[in-house]
Amino acid sequence: MANELILVVEDVDLLREGLREILSLEGFQVLTARNGKEALEHMQRVLPELIISDITMPVMDGYDFYTTIRTHEEWIGIPFIFLSARTEHVDFVTSRNLGVDDYLTKPISREELVTTVRSRLSRFRQAQMARVHQAHLDSLITLANAIESRSPDMSGHVERIMEIAVILAGYLGWSPKRQTDLQFAAILHDIGKIHIPASILFKSGPLSRMEWEMIRRHPITGAEMIKDVPYLVECAPMVRHHHERWDGLGYPDGLAGLTIPEGARILAVADSLDNMITQRPFAAARSLDQACEELIRLSGKNYDPMVIEALREAWEHGKLNSFRQ
Repeated sequence: MANELILVVEDVDLLREGLREILSLEGFQVLTARNGKEALEHMQRVLPELIISDITMPVMDGYDFYTTIRTHEEWIGIPFIFLSARTEHVDFVTSRNLGVDDYLTKPISREELVTTVRSRLSRFRQAQMARVHQAHLDSLITLANAIESRSPDMSGHVERIMEIAVILAGYLGWSPKRQTDLQFAAILHDIGKIHIPASILFKSGPLSRMEWEMIRRHPITGAEMIKDVPYLVECAPMVRHHHERWDGLGYPDGLAGLTIPEGARILAVADSLDNMITQRPFAAARSLDQACEELIRLSGKNYDPMVIEALREAWEHGKLNSFRQ
């Protein structure tokens, strides 16, 4: 990926400019410094995405520079590569113990340098994406649990549905990316309930027609709430349609069969399973075996037969045993 900013810290002018030339021709932006102190001054103004540093330098050597870098929280994740003429084993060990990402020795070929830089940047981007994903996941779980906490018997509902849905998706051959979207959809499947008054949501007696219509609108409300969030675009149809039925008698749109998004069909089974095995004020909890048998009985009526087949396999293979009471 072009245009990443690389900081090269090297006291030998010829080598420093040679590194700049090689990396610039590969499409990278390059900032240079003659020692660690000068490099730190640069970093007060700009943030590099990778650092290549010599060890033996005047004013501040590579070890001191690296140690200083890692004391700053905002710099702690920047990939750091030592490029040194020192080939003693003790230097490799010291660098590894410090936590340096890579140790290259001079002289180095253009190919080795570029390959190492691209590899470290790729891993850095993957780690960043993982951190962002986890931050989004944690935030959404907190939001969803805040909604579910309105009813004590719903504790852990979000996490259980997410886990069940991912297990089923695995049996259906879903890719990791699609499973990630499914995780988010599972967390947010009932987010639309935030607009339903508790007096209606947890009413013990029969619902009026108006109250029932309000309940039936929560998938629409939830989908509308997330449809314009870039990383949740794929989740909106799953949230909207997780109460549809295979036979077309579900809500909000009365979709049937394969017209229901596959993710929504998975969520329907995961949601129903957790509802069955959880003690509720209006219904006693069933055992895992009883719940799975009931869901299998309703295959082709309420639920997608392929998803139910995935459920059956997961149940028989013991993948759902953590949900036994």
